[in-house]
Amino acid sequence: MSLRVVIGFAESLAAPETAWSLRDAGHEVTAFTRSGAKPPLRKARGIELVEVAAPEEDVDHAVVEIAAALEGADVLLPLDDEALALAERAIAEMQVRLAGPTGSNVEVALDKRRQIELAGQAGFSVPTTTVFASVAEARNGTSSLPFPGIVRPARALMFEDGRIVHPRAVLYADSSELESALASLPSQAPLLVQPWLRGTSEGFFGLATADGVAAPSAHERIRMLNPQGSHSSACRSREVDPAVADAATRMLAAVDWRGLFMVELLRDDEGAPWFVELNGRTWGSMSLSRRMGFEYPVWAVAQAMDESFRPSTPAQAPPITCRHLGSELVHLMIVMRGKHSRAITTWPSRWHTARDVLSVRRSDCWYNLRPGERSVFVADTVQQVLRPVLAKVR
Repeated sequence: MSLRVVIGFAESLAAPETAWSLRDAGHEVTAFTRSGAKPPLRKARGIELVEVAAPEEDVDHAVVEIAAALEGADVLLPLDDEALALAERAIAEMQVRLAGPTGSNVEVALDKRRQIELAGQAGFSVPTTTVFASVAEARNGTSSLPFPGIVRPARALMFEDGRIVHPRAVLYADSSELESALASLPSQAPLLVQPWLRGTSEGFFGLATADGVAAPSAHERIRMLNPQGSHSSACRSREVDPAVADAATRMLAAVDWRGLFMVELLRDDEGAPWFVELNGRTWGSMSLSRRMGFEYPVWAVAQAMDESFRPSTPAQAPPITCRHLGSELVHLMIVMRGKHSRAITTWPSRWHTARDVLSVRRSDCWYNLRPGERSVFVADTVQQVLRPVLAKVR
């Protein structure tokens, strides 16, 4: 059955692969994009782009314009936290299905305090976490904090004066770096402080149903855009860890979660997986998932239309490595620049990083690279490389 599916925001790293997944399944795809933005998805064939107000400027205006883009649509599939946060408001009183969390599960998707509570109850190992209601409260409690550590915003995003703001996690080594970290955050932002753990980042993915997790998959990060923590620039598929799958299933069942999800983990040097966060929308490495045969966007839309839908798990395949060229080049630049925090006791070798990033194996796959639509890949690469340069100029 062909549907009209609206996705957004189009600037999301997962946007091209998500749009292609839906288009290949025969759906009509519309993507909303921030006014004035030029997402790589604009280069894709047959994808309608609609400009809406940026929620970082005016949330109410963004909701109204997203709702207008949804006229005549069957399903809304949020691609990022911003779209997820606005989705229910945008579809209010409309006959549009939401392929994403609803009701109280929107808060589960956006509030890491709730996630940590659920993860611990489900059996995940969770780093010791101190919760503060504000920056001022954190300053008063610094004597009890771990060193080195990481300050994380308790929420994926915040609403402030009718706008969405995006506090970022900051790593610190000592009291002076901690003060700099706190000074960089909104004064009223609720915070989580955790010890800095070293290890390899992993992801566990699937489609949550009334019967448990369908079509589970997993990957591990080979490199991150920023070695101190960020999205993958290169990742590799791996076998699902049964203990992780069991804990994730219990966590999602506790809140009656439905739809796609990603659980992010950190596996330490002893091999123990630690819970980091839950994402309730598409993820950056959707390219790897699709190359493994996991068409999560199509499955999420099918489930939104019919809750009895169950996808078939693709056959086990040899490990696949997938890379994002723009992020790989930025990773190389960051490694060459050097670490920013004294909490980082190990840093990738400049020589080895240059060798690994600039070496291309015939088996490597690339994010957002598709025959006949290579202009998407080029635009995505150029935009990713220019983003940090333009940020410094501004």
